[in-house]
Amino acid sequence: MMQDSGCLLGFLLLPCVIIFSSVLCPTTGASGLLYKNRYAGDQVFRITPSNDQEVNTLRNILQHIKVDLWHPNSVSLISFNATVDVHIKHRDTRGLHASLKQEGIQYRVFITNLQAEIEKQQTGRRSSRRRRSESQYDYEVYHSLEEIQKWMFDLNATHPHLLDMFSIGTSYEGRALYVLQLGKRSRPQKKAVWIDCGVHAREWIGPAFCQWFVKEALQSYPYDSVMRRLLNQLNFYIMPVFNVDGYHYSWTKDRFWRKTRSKNRKFHCRGVDANRNWKVKWCEEGASSHPCDDTYCGPFPESEPEVRAVAKFLRKNKKQVKAYISIHAYAQMLLYPYSYKYATIPNFNCVESTAHNAVTALYSAYGVKYRYGPASTTLYVSSGSSIDWAYRNGIPYAFAFELRDTGYFGFLLPESLINPTCTETMRAVKAIASGLLKKCHSHSDVDTLLYV
Repeated sequence: MMQDSGCLLGFLLLPCVIIFSSVLCPTTGASGLLYKNRYAGDQVFRITPSNDQEVNTLRNILQHIKVDLWHPNSVSLISFNATVDVHIKHRDTRGLHASLKQEGIQYRVFITNLQAEIEKQQTGRRSSRRRRSESQYDYEVYHSLEEIQKWMFDLNATHPHLLDMFSIGTSYEGRALYVLQLGKRSRPQKKAVWIDCGVHAREWIGPAFCQWFVKEALQSYPYDSVMRRLLNQLNFYIMPVFNVDGYHYSWTKDRFWRKTRSKNRKFHCRGVDANRNWKVKWCEEGASSHPCDDTYCGPFPESEPEVRAVAKFLRKNKKQVKAYISIHAYAQMLLYPYSYKYATIPNFNCVESTAHNAVTALYSAYGVKYRYGPASTTLYVSSGSSIDWAYRNGIPYAFAFELRDTGYFGFLLPESLINPTCTETMRAVKAIASGLLKKCHSHSDVDTLLYV
């Protein structure tokens, strides 16, 4: 699969974006290859350790070479009979093949040349953009941060009756943190749903979904009775790109960057995992205290201005916000609290029922199956996560989606799959939002919860 014999022709360039009278282009090398050809010959392995001994052996192997873990995101989370997806630099691929064969650990190569796969995706974007008029925004390609922000400004100017745009702060590198408020301005104090995308920079399908959601809501409002009811009775706060610095960096320097871009005083490594930086069981199991790790929790809770800004906004609006939804990739899962421990939330019946309805609605589009359940048991234990924080702070419905796929493409989900992925996810999010308009009786009121 995806076995290109070499890198694509050097003249393939990402389209440049002219905005605010400056030209912004992703970084290319002298040959015109994306990201200066840094992924040439890199491979993505799927490894399946079958017992505890193989797990320990694999952990040991991966700790001795520089790897980019795609799933799970930490060596400590590797377990037997669970697949491990890992991006290996070209110089280490031969050694890893030899080590795995010698140890008898089952594996296959999903992507044989990562650079070629990235270039291949850009070809599709170039041809699809040529076909479209300049005035028509294309929701079926991935967009740079500059394009997304221009799109937000344009929508804000053309849909004043349903949409409002505002900033909740600035990022570490000084970029505005924009949020769209979507809903009919019928009455104050409406219940609200928060949706953020792009917490982890390399998960490009996230921002694509947030844009899709806004587009669908605005376009279907006149004729879709469900959407009309949702926008009339609820407000939606949509943050298309949470980790603006990291997302920009994933377009210009490193396609597989995950964290924020904050600097560390003691280490040259940059960035914090924005989904380990929340003030709830901070930096315990499932988070790393080392700045060079992908799951680095940060120097202290809410150290990241992006996390701090969202937490401040949600605290300020806690009486209205009844659902928190964070869009991630990849795994095809719908997760809810707890992330940090194996325990049942007090309003489990209502949340579990909502998750079931959402996954059923998603399945109805194309028959794609999602697993759902508490994050700790369905995915893995992690501390300092946004869904645990939201739940602890009185938001009774807190969900994290892990969108397509299950590893065939991983973070390089082709643009041809944006439409079906967003279409099915739209059904799930509408199901969650619709549930807020109905009464659900549970054993406990989440507003009185204290974490122990």
